[in-house]
Amino acid sequence: MIWIGTSGYSFKDWVGPFYPPGTKTGDMLEFYAARFPAVEINASYYRLPTAETFARMAARTPPGFRFTVKFHRAITHELTRDASAYRSFLRVIEPLEASGKFHGALAQFPWSFRDTPANRDYLRQLRRLYPVLPLFVEFRHDSWANERAFDFLRQLEAGFCAVDEPKLNGLFPPLIEATSPVAYVRFHGRNAESWWGGDNAERYNYLYTEDELAEWAEKIRQLETRTREVLVFFNNCHSGRAAQNAKRMAELLDLPGI
Repeated sequence: MIWIGTSGYSFKDWVGPFYPPGTKTGDMLEFYAARFPAVEINASYYRLPTAETFARMAARTPPGFRFTVKFHRAITHELTRDASAYRSFLRVIEPLEASGKFHGALAQFPWSFRDTPANRDYLRQLRRLYPVLPLFVEFRHDSWANERAFDFLRQLEAGFCAVDEPKLNGLFPPLIEATSPVAYVRFHGRNAESWWGGDNAERYNYLYTEDELAEWAEKIRQLETRTREVLVFFNNCHSGRAAQNAKRMAELLDLPGI
């Protein structure tokens, strides 16, 4: 099964391109969930929502809808050893788990997180702290782009998150691999000129072409034959482009109801 959605849904600049004119922030999730079966909560990287917020979100989405939640930056970028940060994540996702709508947690590590013994130990610790949590790992540095790293993720029973991003020296290439029963793919756009040091709005201001989507549609089909599920999220969030590309990808994959 393939799940397609976007990385976040609550954007003011989506009103017009995706949401009808005049749509209020509080009405966005229902509109989104009527069109896509899943969403990746990206804002949790900056600030964890409360458990009450997630409970309301679960209640406002239809049966069968799914949420993936990104870890807070304290865990993936600051590499904290503070146990309270890990407990907080488990506490806030409880309503999603109770509703049956929690699909997993995404650990997106920065480019500075290289394939080193210390960082492998950190990933082992992450799995020890979350022994049963569906866990997906996204690497940005290409030192992890090898079969040894994929085997390491298999040992951890963690899913590999494939990425599409600019072809820049040191960035992770567009590889696909199945390291768990659920595969994960994220689309960041290919704005090479604004990737390093630019503002995030321009970094993700990218609209995929038909040929670029078709190339990835074939890769996603390959992943589907090797896994139980494939999660696909578009993070090129500028002006509703993620929603536009996600819808077209669903059409290319002949997915019903999107």
